[in-house]
Amino acid sequence: MADLSERYSGVLLHPTSFPSPYGIGDFGKSAYDFIDFLKRSGQKIWQILPLGPTGYGDSPYQSFSAFAGQWLLISPDILLQEGLLRGDDILNPPSFDPNHIYYGSVIPYKEKLLKRSYQCFCETKNTTILQEFHTFCQNEAEWLDDYALFMAGKDYHGGASWLSWEDSLRTPTKAQKLEWKQKLADSIHYYQYIQFLFFRQWFRLRRYANEQGITIVGDIPIFVALDSADVWANRELFQLEEDGYPSVVAGVPPDYFSETGQLWGNPLYNWDYHKQTGYDWWIRRIKGQIRLVDYIRIDHFRGFEAYYAIPYGAETAVKGEWLPGPGNDFFQKVRESFGKTIPIWAEDLGVITEEVEALRDDFHLPGMKVLQFAFDDPKDNDMLPYRFTTSNCICYTGTHDNPTTLGWYLALPEKIQDRIRRYLNTDGRMIHFDLIRAAMGSIAKYSIYPLQDLLGFGNDCRMNTPSVPSGNWAFRYRPEHLSIGLSTYLRSITELYGRCEPLKQDDEDEEEEETSETDSCSDKETTSADISVKN
Repeated sequence: MADLSERYSGVLLHPTSFPSPYGIGDFGKSAYDFIDFLKRSGQKIWQILPLGPTGYGDSPYQSFSAFAGQWLLISPDILLQEGLLRGDDILNPPSFDPNHIYYGSVIPYKEKLLKRSYQCFCETKNTTILQEFHTFCQNEAEWLDDYALFMAGKDYHGGASWLSWEDSLRTPTKAQKLEWKQKLADSIHYYQYIQFLFFRQWFRLRRYANEQGITIVGDIPIFVALDSADVWANRELFQLEEDGYPSVVAGVPPDYFSETGQLWGNPLYNWDYHKQTGYDWWIRRIKGQIRLVDYIRIDHFRGFEAYYAIPYGAETAVKGEWLPGPGNDFFQKVRESFGKTIPIWAEDLGVITEEVEALRDDFHLPGMKVLQFAFDDPKDNDMLPYRFTTSNCICYTGTHDNPTTLGWYLALPEKIQDRIRRYLNTDGRMIHFDLIRAAMGSIAKYSIYPLQDLLGFGNDCRMNTPSVPSGNWAFRYRPEHLSIGLSTYLRSITELYGRCEPLKQDDEDEEEEETSETDSCSDKETTSADISVKN
């Protein structure tokens, strides 16, 4: 793991975007190839989105658990190598689109593979794996037992929300919970097993990344989904009515971007109860994520200072009120658990008050600067690099919610395009690299760019379009996109802006040898060629 007290750069890419023959990225060979690409390119940071199991809409920001892992990322190839799948199980997979994830076909296919793997596991004589599984279940019981029962309960009820379950499982007593565990024992065992697989494969991948000098930055949404094991098993943590439905839900009020605001619908926290427990659930949540990654970005950071409460049942976010969050008291507890340097990045985008900035700065948390927000109105715009007042920030070209840089630029009025070209001293033909160079050249301690920007892809490759309910989280790249030519150029500008050390001669000789042996990756014009293909 890199010491992030220095100037570094990196790539934002969720594991679902990796190439694989199984319709969605996973923790197999392509994941390791990507880490090798980062190392070869002089990058020190790999930023990902939340790793939790997703529900309706496939959003990683709406998960069935704040602690569990996304089972879709489990690699069938690794299971085959370990004897947890048979060769004919993955022979001739369906013909999946290499550029796009179609969850409607991927989910049932991978679920079928994992259930076959579960059968292999139940029949195995491998005492090492059996003992590893037993130890995992013991160590993770605090969250795993409730999660596995919750998911087994959803299966038993055809996927319905826990709010529609019978009382004996919706609000079970200890005795009723035990009865349901016995009734759904095999299904519970299956969900424990696939979590075991997820964590086993991910920890190996993370260890490899750290060994290559790559720091992984994770992401957690401040709120959790209503239909989640977290709410079902811990109702006292949230502002809920007697029947389990929320009294108020999360969102943001109307602003320049939306006349009716944004109605997210997540239940809001009962911060008084959290304070009484020393924020125990939150501390466990953060510690759980720090086991998976090296740093975490907290989405909607401003909710810790004040959160917007909308009455449950409202159709828009127009009627709501700002209420005080836990503020300094919460982060003091976090500091007690993690020491002076808190491993958190603050998502501080949008309308941010002085109080939010003070909370961020009091605990020395780096905030975000997004270059796509810098040029519409340059007056007093703190997203412009020359207006950065601190190096303790992350400069992005764009985020997972933004258009790609190429798509963003092409959609701008000519007046703003001209301002950008003059500011960056460019003709705009390689605008994605122009913005990457601006981020790298800024005083920001970290510069991050989505892989789509590194490849010069258009908006057909964007990761998410906020307020659009379907078709998101589906971007994939192909193996040939991570060419030697691209990594060589990326390393050159990373060195130029002081974000990595120059290669030693021995390393240069080794890289030249790799380049000569990799005929398919010898084209140094891959990036510009891809613009015309994907735009």
